Amino acid sequence: MGPVRGFRRRKRAAKDAAAAGQEGGDWWVDFSRRITGHLSLPEEPRKFESVFKISRMTFNYICALVRDDMMSKTSHLAFADGKILSVEDQVAVALRRLSSGESLLNIGVSFGVNQSTVSQVTWRFVEAMEERGIHHLKWPTTQEMEDIKCKFEKIRGFPNCCGVIETTHIMMCLSSADTSNVIWVDHEKKHSMLLQAIVDHQMRFRDVATGWPGSMSELSVLRSSGFFKMCEKGARLGGEEMELPEGFQVREYIIGDSGFPLLPWLLTPYQGKDLSDAKTEFNKRLSATVAVAQCALAKLKDMWKIIGGEMWRPDKHRLPRIILVCCLLHNIVIDLEEEVRDDALSSHEHDTSYKQQLCNIADNNGVMLRDKLSAYLSGRLPP
Repeated sequence: MGPVRGFRRRKRAAKDAAAAGQEGGDWWVDFSRRITGHLSLPEEPRKFESVFKISRMTFNYICALVRDDMMSKTSHLAFADGKILSVEDQVAVALRRLSSGESLLNIGVSFGVNQSTVSQVTWRFVEAMEERGIHHLKWPTTQEMEDIKCKFEKIRGFPNCCGVIETTHIMMCLSSADTSNVIWVDHEKKHSMLLQAIVDHQMRFRDVATGWPGSMSELSVLRSSGFFKMCEKGARLGGEEMELPEGFQVREYIIGDSGFPLLPWLLTPYQGKDLSDAKTEFNKRLSATVAVAQCALAKLKDMWKIIGGEMWRPDKHRLPRIILVCCLLHNIVIDLEEEVRDDALSSHEHDTSYKQQLCNIADNNGVMLRDKLSAYLSGRLPP
């Protein structure tokens, strides 16, 4: 897929912000001197990328996004020595909190601020990113979708495929003595919040829904999402059909694993044993394509570890907003980084302790579309 609309404009803005930061003196030189504890390296200066996992250009772009919002709130947040935190200081503290998942105490010790300051700064950053960064997570335009469909077809041959859907668990450590927490207990007897995501071929999130308790199934989360309602009304995945050999028309659709229902616009694997060669081949191709979304979620949790581990008694009203901002940051890195990291596709394990759920719901139109695509992909489409 080519650059998304506005990509070059955002890239220029990031470079301009980087240049402005350098003209005003290098903020990082002063900030890095404050780093103590396990993040400090006495023998050599700590590299920016090793602390924040993003490039300086991306960091400057994020600062430019949230600067007005974070400066508009009167604040006396300061380091232990009394120096007022600049916007760059605040963004650095928040990014470290989100990317490392370390406790408020550890972050405070590393950067010379108290726990309450880390908490306030992180939440202010989350609020600003929700407002200013949301344009990085949007459903593709018609032109973008054509590119996405082309790239998905090149991956494993699926024609007119618009994305991959996947669900993951955000682990929480909640009190079992509190009966109100029962709803958050999932099928593996753990407390969790669910995140549903639709991903494009570049592992960019195109639609997310979160906040649902772990006790819900993938089917229930899907049906409760705005994405499902829009698809059922034809407002999503209602674009032009593609004509295949022998006059076979294929509508727009996404694909998912066996935890999702088979629908006219959502294709899932064949279930059962002793499948035909064509069905087995279909499942292999679908599994390889679904891996794109699995890798995206694995990368999300690996890079933004605040949602990758088990969160200690989080505010369940704030957590969905933190998850959303982590998804926004994930997309910003994809939009702005010069190169994809070498380990970006190294793993697709994002729910390592969870077994695959199965959904047996199958819409007749979905069954017909899957059968015809299976025949097409195996080269056996009847005349």
